[in-house]
Amino acid sequence: MELYQLKTFVAIAKEGNLTRAAERVFTSAPAASAQLKALEDELGVRLFERTPRGMSPTAAGQRLLEEAERTLASAMRMQSAADQLRGAAQGVVRFGTVVDPVALRLGSVLVTLAQQHPQVTLQLKQGLSYETLAAVQRGELDCAYVLSDAERLEGFELRRLGVVDLAVGLPLAVAQAHPDLTLEQLTDLTWVGTPPSCILRAHLEKLFASAGRDYRQGVTADGESAIRSMVASGMGAGLMRLDQAEQGERQGELKIWNGWRSHTWLCWIAPAGGQRSAAVEAVRGAVFDAWA
Repeated sequence: MELYQLKTFVAIAKEGNLTRAAERVFTSAPAASAQLKALEDELGVRLFERTPRGMSPTAAGQRLLEEAERTLASAMRMQSAADQLRGAAQGVVRFGTVVDPVALRLGSVLVTLAQQHPQVTLQLKQGLSYETLAAVQRGELDCAYVLSDAERLEGFELRRLGVVDLAVGLPLAVAQAHPDLTLEQLTDLTWVGTPPSCILRAHLEKLFASAGRDYRQGVTADGESAIRSMVASGMGAGLMRLDQAEQGERQGELKIWNGWRSHTWLCWIAPAGGQRSAAVEAVRGAVFDAWA
């Protein structure tokens, strides 16, 4: 039995699809299929049923999946311990980001890594916080910056790095037409929102609740920069980071509505300590140094 076979087994169970699972473990679908067959032959049990909707674990497969995940976690801990004994941190770390590099202090992180751990490389992937967080939970990212109100997350290290202030941006035409806009009038406007799982959406719903109303799904943006540009183009009001709103106001793109403020937290998240490689530990140290 090989670790790569267990990785393929876990990937197929998570994806429910052989092709996507093969991509996840960086191999071809025929190779993933051969690895699965070899594992089933060695274990003497059938791990998956093929259905019109994809591949579903059998009862035996579901039970052995937990063992496979524990085995892989133990192997990672052993590798991490060996790396630390050698004093070596090397490899590619898949790092999720949510906002611009300056706000994340990525420059400082990269400088520290280059100086102290030159064999560690960051592979950056930008997305909305809820997508990035889910990718860390699925094991598709090793660590990430996320915007979150949570103080802890079971099985993960969630560290708050700094407060992120939030504000409402208005299209210039709306601000000029309604210089004394009330909360009730504000909630009557057309809005640029984000997907339901996004932390900005949670704060937007709180804003509407403070007016005794429910947020009505309208135009949806797929990122923070998109919200600002859509507000600037007149598509509707939008909730965004205060620093972005202030920059937009300075550049004459939008106006800030001063009747409301809120905040969330920029956090760093990664699997709990025993499940991290030496390379991720190196990134953790660089991030915390940058935010000390």
